[in-house]
Amino acid sequence: MGLGWFGAPEHNRWLAEETHALLRYGRAARVPAGFGWIGPDGVVDTSHPVELWITGRMTFAFSLGTLLGIPGCRRYADHGVRALTHVLRDHEHGGWHSAVGHELDAEGHGVPTKEAARKECYQHAFVMLAAAAATAANRPGAQELLAEACRVVEMHWWDESYGMPIESYAADWSDPEDYRGLNAAMHTVEAFLATADVTGDAVWLERAIQIIDFAVNVHARDHDWRLPEHYDTGWHPRLDYNEDAPAHPFRPYGVTPGHGLEWSRLTVQARAALVGRGLLVPDWMLDAAELLFDRARTDAWRVDGGPGFVYTTGFDGKPIVHERMHWVVCEGISAAAAIRQALLDDGRREIEVELYEHCYRSWLDYAEEFLIASPGVWWHELDASNAPSTRTWNGHPDIYHALQATLMSRLPVGPSMAQAIAEGRLDHPSSAAPVQENGKGARRRGLFGRG
Repeated sequence: MGLGWFGAPEHNRWLAEETHALLRYGRAARVPAGFGWIGPDGVVDTSHPVELWITGRMTFAFSLGTLLGIPGCRRYADHGVRALTHVLRDHEHGGWHSAVGHELDAEGHGVPTKEAARKECYQHAFVMLAAAAATAANRPGAQELLAEACRVVEMHWWDESYGMPIESYAADWSDPEDYRGLNAAMHTVEAFLATADVTGDAVWLERAIQIIDFAVNVHARDHDWRLPEHYDTGWHPRLDYNEDAPAHPFRPYGVTPGHGLEWSRLTVQARAALVGRGLLVPDWMLDAAELLFDRARTDAWRVDGGPGFVYTTGFDGKPIVHERMHWVVCEGISAAAAIRQALLDDGRREIEVELYEHCYRSWLDYAEEFLIASPGVWWHELDASNAPSTRTWNGHPDIYHALQATLMSRLPVGPSMAQAIAEGRLDHPSSAAPVQENGKGARRRGLFGRG
């Protein structure tokens, strides 16, 4: 086995320096309405509106910075909480606008743009995640923001009949979209896990497990661990969805291996949450996370003659979009760290985690060589030759994925990132909690018996 990086003081120093650099660079995104889209020149590109998902992600990031004790982050986290509480809120219909202009109205509220024609579950998930992290960081107004986010989820986004979220509505909550997607569901899982940790309310963990069970234990398993992204309102896969938009930033055609990596990480994090509460763990979770990880790795990493992950593949595993997205590498780094630690927590030997150590090193080396233009500045997209590209992403919209990639190996698998830092678990990633697996967990049709 090669030299281990996990826990090595100089490696952690490099990670910490990049964490600090990302948070310094992210300050450029601050605008009166929240956080804007940083353009290629390092300043906010005002041709983009102020988008809810970016403001939520940046508020989350600066809340982590606050918890880490990095001076200056508090005022940026507080700015994000205020923007989510007042500026981006829909004060007429409830919930949050998807996007507002850069100029505020006379009452200090955002003016919705054409991009705000619909309310989106994906975007609302980042409000909940940001509010949970800000609550863990004890920021003013964060608890109230989180309570409101939970109320909106209960009222509009959670579909109890399927145990899954609804995708989108018109701005007034009419006209629910006749589409369901795993991208929004995935970020809902992340928000639910964080909310369960900071509130202690187990219903959010239960719902996160329901979503993971459906996506991973049913649909990934039934498609050779290649996750269908798109569904109808009855949650039946739509495998041809967006065939004419293969590089769509949020709903690309085919399989998105980066999401396979992300789901693998969320699966072991949800498993750790069960362990942390002393609950029985479904027996499929750790194996499924490893299988998802392996499928994404073998389908997408270095498959077209050069280093990097391709963006999408078909259900036969063949590449479709060859551009390399920074978030995919970041999720690979995070997933490798999380699964490795989950296996060690489960009593596995060092030799059994060597693959994840190797992937972690290889993907961080790739990021350092090709993605990190300068400390804290990550290209969001490269072409097949690993030169900067703007086919899908132009500029540096946020620091959310990269920041987590610099922190995941320094933290335990559970609790979620903000809560773990709040508990003083930075650089103490191991967990002594015993794992009690539930041998009765259904492997084919899901823990909760859905067909």
